[in-house]
This record gives sequence, C-alpha cells and structure tokens, in this order.
Amino acid sequence: MNAPLAADSLNLMKFGVGQPVPRQEDPTLLRGQGRYSDDIKLEGLAYCAMVRSQVAHGLIKSIDISEAKTMPGVLGVWTGADLEAASYGTLKTVLPVPNRDGSPMKTPARPSLATDKVRFVGDPVAFVVAETAAQARDAAEAVMVDIESLPAVTDARAAAQPGAPLVFDDVPGNIGVDFHYGDTAKVDEAFAKAAHVSRLRLISNRIVVCAMEPRSATGHYDAKTDRYTLYAGNQGAFGLKNQMAALLNIKPAQMRILTGNVGGSFGMKGSPYPEYAGLFHASKLLGRPVKWTDDRSGAFLSDQHGRDHDFDAELALDKDGTFLAVRLNGYANLGAYLANVGAAMGSMGVTRNLAAVYRTPLIEVSTKVVFTHTSSVGAYRGAGRPEANYFMERLIDTAAREMGIDQVEMRRRNHIRPEEMPYKTASGTTYDSGEFTILLDKALELADVAGFAARKAESKARGRLRGLGIGDYLEVTAPPTKEMGGIRFEPNGDVSIITGTLDYGQGHWSAFAQVLTEKLGVPFHRIKLIQGDSDLLIAGGGTGGSKSIMASGAAIVEASDKVIDKGKQIAGVALEASAADIEFKTGRFTIVGTDRGIGIMELAEKLRGGMALPEGVPDTLDVSHVHEAAPSAFPNGTHVAEVEIDPDTGVVEVVKYTMVGDFGTVINPLLVEGQSHGGVVQGIGQAMFEHVVYSEEGQPLTGSFTDYALPRAADTPFFHIDYHSVPAKTNVLGAKGCGEAGCAGSLPSVMNAIVDALGGRHINMPATPERVWEALNS
Repeated sequence: MNAPLAADSLNLMKFGVGQPVPRQEDPTLLRGQGRYSDDIKLEGLAYCAMVRSQVAHGLIKSIDISEAKTMPGVLGVWTGADLEAASYGTLKTVLPVPNRDGSPMKTPARPSLATDKVRFVGDPVAFVVAETAAQARDAAEAVMVDIESLPAVTDARAAAQPGAPLVFDDVPGNIGVDFHYGDTAKVDEAFAKAAHVSRLRLISNRIVVCAMEPRSATGHYDAKTDRYTLYAGNQGAFGLKNQMAALLNIKPAQMRILTGNVGGSFGMKGSPYPEYAGLFHASKLLGRPVKWTDDRSGAFLSDQHGRDHDFDAELALDKDGTFLAVRLNGYANLGAYLANVGAAMGSMGVTRNLAAVYRTPLIEVSTKVVFTHTSSVGAYRGAGRPEANYFMERLIDTAAREMGIDQVEMRRRNHIRPEEMPYKTASGTTYDSGEFTILLDKALELADVAGFAARKAESKARGRLRGLGIGDYLEVTAPPTKEMGGIRFEPNGDVSIITGTLDYGQGHWSAFAQVLTEKLGVPFHRIKLIQGDSDLLIAGGGTGGSKSIMASGAAIVEASDKVIDKGKQIAGVALEASAADIEFKTGRFTIVGTDRGIGIMELAEKLRGGMALPEGVPDTLDVSHVHEAAPSAFPNGTHVAEVEIDPDTGVVEVVKYTMVGDFGTVINPLLVEGQSHGGVVQGIGQAMFEHVVYSEEGQPLTGSFTDYALPRAADTPFFHIDYHSVPAKTNVLGAKGCGEAGCAGSLPSVMNAIVDALGGRHINMPATPERVWEALNS
C-alpha cells in the first residue's frame, strides 16, 4: 500500500506549475464586488466633464466659458491657457523610432488641452468641474468654442502626398518618421533573379479598442503632504507614476498611482491621457478630489485606436517556391498626436516579426509613419506582431496559388528547422527554440484537413461557399525590462507577492501563485497578489507584449531563492543545526540526512511569535527583489480556420477553428486557453466586422456601437486548442507568453479562409458582407 502524500506534495499536485487552476479573482468579480476606477468614492468628491472639439482641424478663435461658470453646482471651468500658465509638461512618446538616415523622429509636443489649433474630432479644449457629474456635463455643453475649420486628412497614404493638409506646420509632409530597414541593393538583386514575385496591397484596418470598462480616473492633491494620487486603470503603476510625474513637472516621489481591478486595456490604458493633468489642476485649486469618467461615445473619440497600416507587400521566390526576400513599402497612421509607443508598431514592430517561422534570407521594410487628423493610434493587442504575420501569411497563400504549389507544402519547405536553432533572422532577432513543422502538422491533423473536401461539397449542396485558411505565426515578445519580485509573509499567515506587472483580465494572481507554490511550497490559498500601488514598488515594467509571466515569473523565482537562503539561516537556529546543513525541498527546511525539519509556513509563524535569533541571522523571510531583464521569447503556432459564405448576401460565418500553440512551459492551461480564445475573437472582429470610418471632413462615422460592429458569441465557433510545447531558453521558467498569440494566428487564418472560399479573389479586412458580395459579383 502506498504511503499517503504529504500536504505540501498534494498542494503542488493541485496548484503547481502546469495545473489548470481557476482564476483567483473570479469569485469576487462574478459577484459584482470588483473595485474599478469609477467605484472610487472619496470624501468631498467633485466631478469633471470634458469639452471636446467637434471639428477635425481648425484654429481656435475663442472659448467662452462665462455661461458655464454660472450654472448650478459648477466649481470651475478651465482652458488650455490655464494649464499652460501652470507650466505643466506635455504628453510624450517613450519609444522613439529613428529615420532611415539616423536622424530623430518628429515629436511635436501635445499639451493636455489644445490652445491654438484642434487636430481631431475629440481633441479636448476645456473642462468643467461641478458638484455632480450631471451638472458638469450640462455646463460642458454650455461652453462655446469658436473654431475656424481647416481642411483635414484622415488616411495615412493620402496624408503623405504633396499638398495634403498639414497636422503640424513644422512636420513637412506629415511624416513623423521615414523608417527603413534592410539592404536595398541585396533585396533588389533577389527580386531581379526571382522566378516568381507575388504582390498584394494589404491593409490592417483601424479599430476601436472597446474595453469593457471605459476610462475613468480620480485625481487627489494633498496639500499637507504635497503629494498627488491618481486612481486609474492602467497596465503598470510604476511606469505610470514616472510618466505622470513628468506630465505634472513634479518629482516621482510626489506621485502615487493606485489601481484596483481593470476592465480591459489591450495596450490602450498603458499611458497617461490629457484628462489626468486637468484633474490634478482642479484638485489643487479646489482642495478636494476630482473624478472624470468617460462614456462609450466619448471613448470612441478619446481613447487611442489600434492598427491602421497600409502596405504594398511583395514576396520573391525561386522556381521551387523557396523564399528569397520579402519587401514591405507603406504607411502607418499616427493619428493627430504621438501615442506612448505610436511610431513603433508599423515600423520596428512589423520588421521584427515579419520573418515569422520561415527561412527568409532578406527583409526590407520602408514605412512612412504619418500624422493625420484622427484619434491617436497606440498599441493594441500584439502591437505590430499580428500585422506582420498577416502580411507574410497572405503573401504565402497568394504565392502558392499563383505558382500552383500546395499551400501546406510551401510552408513546410520554408520552415526554420529545429536543428537550425538558434536561428538568426534577417531582422537581426535570434530564435532560441521552435518546432514549427510539427505544430503545423499537428494542427492539420486536429482540424481534419484531409476531410475538408467532403465538408466543402456538403456546404456546396446547401448553396454555401466553404474555404480553409492556415495561419502560421511567430511573435517576438516585448523587449527586456526590470521587474519587481517581492515576497512578504503577512501577520495573518498569508504570503503576498508584490509585482510591477498589472493584470487587466489575464489572471496574474493564479499564475504567479502557482510559480510561488512550485518554488516555495506555500499553500496556494494563502497567497495574495499586490500589484496596483506604486508606493510599494521599487521597479516595474508593467504588463504588455506577452512578457508578464517571463518577467514577474522570473522575479518570483529569484526572490524565492533569496527567501530560501534566509530561511536556511533561520531554520538552522530553530533546528539547532548549522545553516550549511539545512536543505530545502517541497516547502520544508530539513537537516541533511535526517527527517528533522520545519515547514516554511511554520517557520514564518515562529518569526511572528518573536523567535529569538542570534546576531547576523535575518529576522524576516521577506524579500524585495528586482529582476534585471526579461529577454524576448518567441511564442508560435498554427491556426486553421474554415468559413462558409452565403453568396447571395456575402455573409461570412466561421464554422470550424483549430489552433495549436507553442507557449513553452504552460503555467496554467486554463488561463492560456482563455487568452487564446479572447485573442482569436478579437482577430475575427478585425477580419470581419470592425473598422473605423471617417468622412472627408474628418468626422468619425463609426462613433458608437450603432455604427461599429463587434463580434458576438453567435459569430464564433467552438474552438479546438492544443499545445506542442518547446520550453524557451531565454528565461528560467521556459515560458514564451501567450496573451497576444490569438490575434497573430486568427487574422491570417480567417482571411486566408475567406479568400479561399472566394476562389482566390483578394479582399482586405474587414470582410464585411458588402465587400464579400462585391468580390463575388465583380
């Protein structure tokens, strides 16, 4: 008969790395007990409403606030001139991109309120603070703004043409960055000797982020301490603290960020916004906290948008279908102002990810990153990675069709092979691991591609067109950042993890707790997560770029090692042995060669009880550690989509979807599956439904859910997901990240399936019924 397992071993079996543990926060959130930005109710709270430009481009002639100031409950009305007089800073980009000649990009300053000119519909020009939110909104409508309208341009390609209206007078041609990567002479030579060249114009359509929780913030200035506290949803309290301090022209130590639950972000809430400076300006003058909460229509205007890239793409191949070179030449839309990382997606982001899983000897990317009279474009789930994979996969499918080579065979021929790892790509990135053909073959088997012909015939019998699409993808995750790993043994017996990443729906609490349980044997149910208080952080790269488990996970592992080192010294005292004779395993410190030991939680309890310790022995197990770097990893996989099209209406339905991913070590398969589902649905949304449309005058024609379509549950099939994990060699956990992979695989697979159903006719996203019907009947 087997001996019963120890409690520590049972804990690891149920809650260690690799176990499908439900999200810790779900019971609270499902009961409606979460604490989001708009749930903050401070004593003496006043309310703010913004006054925004109703024209896309124009000179501000005057702003009349006289009537608004006299309305009931109004505490103050302020304009850009007031903020300018207070000498606040401007909103800046944190990731500049150099021009092709090495010169710096154009970085026109963005004040929190426009003073001389408005540059997009929604550009804030004034704000009102009142006793109630309704009073503030009423008074905001009474502010009279006289703007002399000027011509506007909203399309990136059009904005870069001679004679286009300028967004900034000192940015010629609206070109913020003239980006170039690659050896033009060698690429030209490869195209000249190619047996075949495939060409497509590929557009990654502009989308609205549509987070479940609209942006909301409360600013409170405390005159007694001369400190500023911002309550706002974000992606990393430590980074936002420093950026807000720069915006307000104060010392970082004067700024505190507090964040509870965050209802989605996908990149959009990762940086300061113009409203935040106004909140503190009013709070300082009024001596009370001030809150602003956006509504959904306001979010369509004021939030950073995503994507909006327009490229002429080319793939050169030899007679056997082997890739010789890939070339992109196009435009990326910045919007009216530089977002936090706005210039990076269509330039460096696309370049780093374009090679994907293929041996592509040469890459050239030329991007004009341009200003337009539209909302700013920022990072959105993947930030250049889904776009690059989409461009490459559409080129491959097109080349296979044009050359008469099976699409699967063409991919296999060009895959980077496992024995070639580590593999340096033409973009300069070095892959550490990957078995790309194995993932492709596994996905094809699970998707029953062999039975597709029969399914296509059955669809045809019902009057439907059926198509199959493959999306092979690889992502380069976010670059290295410092990250905090704090471990604190609490007075009540809990153990807190303190981290500088911040979840906005990903489920960090469970995943991080699993790493700590695996490393220290701490009971899973006793672990808590602290992530949204900048005062408790000594570092933090925030959440973004699918790097959280690699950064925070490594920080937790390294901090755990320090806890073990401390614990051996303390346990030596408790067990009356030398620290050198103490070993640690499965949550227990034991004397080597004996069964005498003490569990880590029992040791922590002894310390709380005032355990006597000799000089030089640590009196706490607590650790505050900074992980110095989290190198990029390379999640990859294959998605296979099948669609049906009604030829009479052009309506597309995704009817079958299979995905196989390599995310390295999977910490929690339940969370990975949820992240994959969410990413795929967002990809389906961009591929088939979502598209921001502006009029010639710059008016947004898709300003609410009345005009802007999101995918619903009925628009998605059941997903079949599986894994083929090849642990990464770039981090201690072997993890590769998964948060944005769903988008990277779904954009190409869904669009390739639609084009296949159309018999090879190319259309750009979104494949709306109108566009599909036109393609069928052109």
